[in-house]
Amino acid sequence: MPHLLLERMVAHTDPAQVDGLSRFFKCGPGQYGEGDRFLGIKVPVTREVVKASWASTTFDDLEECISSDFHEIRLAALLTLVEIFRHARKDPETRRRCIDFYLSHTEYVNNWDLVDLSCYPLLGEWLKDKDRTLLYDLARSGKTIWEQRIGIVSTMQLIRAGELDDTYAIADIFLAKPKPLHDLLQKAVGWLLREAGKRDTGRLKAWLAPRVCSMPRTMLRYAIEKFPEDERRAFLMKYRCDY
Repeated sequence: MPHLLLERMVAHTDPAQVDGLSRFFKCGPGQYGEGDRFLGIKVPVTREVVKASWASTTFDDLEECISSDFHEIRLAALLTLVEIFRHARKDPETRRRCIDFYLSHTEYVNNWDLVDLSCYPLLGEWLKDKDRTLLYDLARSGKTIWEQRIGIVSTMQLIRAGELDDTYAIADIFLAKPKPLHDLLQKAVGWLLREAGKRDTGRLKAWLAPRVCSMPRTMLRYAIEKFPEDERRAFLMKYRCDY
């Protein structure tokens, strides 16, 4: 019998939204989301369903949802996992189970929103007081661009805790990768560099200076997006990138 999370999600199916979501998440032939399917459920609706359902959802239920053909059902599973993890602050066994579940199902975390809404409240939070080698391994040798993106985006939680070293070190891993670097990885690295720069702008500028000419242009633009306009223009003019 269908469980509450799945029942409630399916009840919000909206065929009028399907084509728009498919275009937004690039699901056409040759695009990064090729073949993904949608029910037409927008994220705020999914969040409301998760809020009402997470406490009664089991790991068996999550197993069914995370492997769904439908993007929104996988997202609901991930957001539910985040809620279970978040509410288990005093239950390390449940937290460990959440992390193990996440890492054993990364093949289904296969679009940028699924990565970005799940990895740092799970992995990033879990690793705040632990060794972060896992993030370096994912960034360096993740089987997909999504696993690699998890490696850098998970550092958001570390940045929020005032720890910037891992973000910069993992960014260097991406700079060392063969060119061209996928656009979604360029954007992710640039975004996290920008977030690190909000904590310490001087450190970001010092890190960028010797690296700009080896950086993908999109990564650079994302990283300096919040600089004052004159500094941003000067940075782009001074460090001309041939990428």
